[in-house]
Amino acid sequence: MDTSFKKDDNCESGGDNKTIMTTNTNLNDNMSLCAACGKSGDDLRECTACRLVKYCNRDCQISHRSKHKKLCKQRAAELSAGDNSTVDTLSVCANCGKGEADESNKLKSCDACKMVKYCSRECQIAHRPLHKKECKKRAAELHEEALFKLPPPPDDCDICMLPLSPRTTANTYYSCCGKIMCKGCDFAYHIRDSDPKSDTKCPYCRRPTFGGSLESISERFEERMKAGDANAYHEFGRNLWTGRYVTQDRFKAMKLWHQAGEMGCTAAYHDICDAYFRGEGGVERDMKKCRYYCELAAMGGYVKARMDLGLLEINAGSVDRAVKHLLIAAGCGSSQSLDIIKQLYSRGEATRDEYTKALRVFQSYLPEIRSKQRDEAAEFHESCKYY
Repeated sequence: MDTSFKKDDNCESGGDNKTIMTTNTNLNDNMSLCAACGKSGDDLRECTACRLVKYCNRDCQISHRSKHKKLCKQRAAELSAGDNSTVDTLSVCANCGKGEADESNKLKSCDACKMVKYCSRECQIAHRPLHKKECKKRAAELHEEALFKLPPPPDDCDICMLPLSPRTTANTYYSCCGKIMCKGCDFAYHIRDSDPKSDTKCPYCRRPTFGGSLESISERFEERMKAGDANAYHEFGRNLWTGRYVTQDRFKAMKLWHQAGEMGCTAAYHDICDAYFRGEGGVERDMKKCRYYCELAAMGGYVKARMDLGLLEINAGSVDRAVKHLLIAAGCGSSQSLDIIKQLYSRGEATRDEYTKALRVFQSYLPEIRSKQRDEAAEFHESCKYY
């Protein structure tokens, strides 16, 4: 996504309420919810009979009595008989008060907030008016936790086993074997080695890089996609998008990118984000969807998407959030993110401590990805630079 470092009136702030959550974060054990209205707090009082649920006031307890009565009596009888085993207060349907009797009656958590459970879809719908406000609040908190959580480590080069560069141009995908290699290993095999025929073979599997026809290239991608290779879906989608080796078909490219993203290729989500940013590929310009897919890519560890989120926040006037994103990107080896923080610092929009921290995390990351071969490749050609 080619976002400029300036104010853009078309950029919108805020996230998408439908953002897919990729975290299993639950509430702390001491978090309580009123069984009637769904409000949270530490000052709620337990039902004195069963100790299963809590209420914020007497009125809530009375209004919930008709739904809670049966389970309350059952649990109260167990307590009076000497069964003092603890019961998880979240293992009760928030609407009707039913508990988890066995595996066949297992309750399901609210997908958005993870705060309450329901025994059926009907109970969830009936409880929605009471739960909606707290649900949105907690879902937003969970989203923020997931968004600013440190991303997973990058994949390693399949030859030198060093982490791959955040710059995608510094890495090469081979459709013959589905391996991704850094340009350092690529350079060492194709340029430095003495074999005059080496430039026609894959450095990993030694199969010919190109099969001699455009049909054979498409067949290789098809073969890799049948094997469940998410990167093959992504790369073939890029070929369809640009018309390289195949007839241009951007609609199909978008479809393949969605499949690749669902299979774990976060770079595919960034390409979808770029399509919505530009309004290309059969879709209209949509900044909410652009942000949505950019967040998915960033949370999955795609560093360019993390930097783009920082630029979107700057354009929206949220410099504090932008710096958070850029610090994460700098810590993952993004020199461009470091430069942006430097510009913000020179303009007085970022603090000295933030710029110092960005320098420190960037410099501590470099030794992890540096190698002699990668330096040689970077000196040989601009496209091989890896930081």
